[in-house]
Amino acid sequence: MGNFQNPENKLILIVDDDDSVRELLEFLVKKEGFKTETAADGQQALDQARKHEPDLILLDLMLPKFGGFEIVRELQVDAGDIPIIIITGRYTDRSTSDMIKLESNVKDFIEKPVKPPVLTALIHKILSTQPRR
Repeated sequence: MGNFQNPENKLILIVDDDDSVRELLEFLVKKEGFKTETAADGQQALDQARKHEPDLILLDLMLPKFGGFEIVRELQVDAGDIPIIIITGRYTDRSTSDMIKLESNVKDFIEKPVKPPVLTALIHKILSTQPRR
């Protein structure tokens, strides 16, 4: 089956200012076996990323204190290769999403409402982890 990693060894940082969304994402990610940390705004996101060095970041674009775009840029400076999945609630115009996709650490883009199977499949793909059966 190839070299799959164990989800339990992977930490995912979930960044969203909406508690209910953050809790849902955390639930989904934990159900797949991953460890999680969460942040509710841009500053927390950066602090958590520096402190925990997560394997993957789920990042909402619309955040208090910082936009997702600034965070993406900051993280490149600090923690250049942590993969990021952008989760966006509002319809993001084409140029913005295309611009963000060009950032080296952004691996994919998911729109809310998040479809759990899509999200979890994407996380496993990026982290080369084996989904729980």
